[in-house]
Amino acid sequence: MSLIPWLRWNDTPPRLSARTPAEMVLETLMMELAGQMREVERQQRERRSAVRKICTGVDYSWLANTPRPTYDISPGERLQLEDVCAKIHPSYCGPAILRFRQLLAEREPEVQEVARLFRSVLQEALEKMKQEEEAHKLTRQWSLRPRGSLSSFKTRARIAPFASDIRTISEDVERDAPPPPRTWSMPEFRAPQAD
Repeated sequence: MSLIPWLRWNDTPPRLSARTPAEMVLETLMMELAGQMREVERQQRERRSAVRKICTGVDYSWLANTPRPTYDISPGERLQLEDVCAKIHPSYCGPAILRFRQLLAEREPEVQEVARLFRSVLQEALEKMKQEEEAHKLTRQWSLRPRGSLSSFKTRARIAPFASDIRTISEDVERDAPPPPRTWSMPEFRAPQAD
């Protein structure tokens, strides 16, 4: 018989990530932005080289390796995007990434437009979050609303649906008042009053 299972009390339990879900969403979204920017930049280089190859008829890309300039967003814009990313709920992270990829595939933007497109996708996700939160709030208010007043009305309506215990002044006035005269275009159909 082995004693190894008995000695496992000394092993440390597997640790979960120390990052919060908001940090993970932020990191995931920013990595997606950086990856998509690199991909768009690569596609632009390929398009430029294809156009150059068609125009000149010769491909010299094998001859010289020029340093490839990379586009990077400004630190201020990066901070703004990180701030917006931090507001995204983890359940909206995946749909936001899918929507971002879909828009990139549809529009084929320039590298400079990718950050603006990403911001618009994040704003859409935030608006959707707010709408669903408001709908959930209204649903919760509706479900927590007291229903006692409606049930008392139902029982009263079953007992005497047209009876009213409350006398109003307008009912008394209407009973004693003569009926309103007809308009000039309509003849009066009244029985003669017998005195």
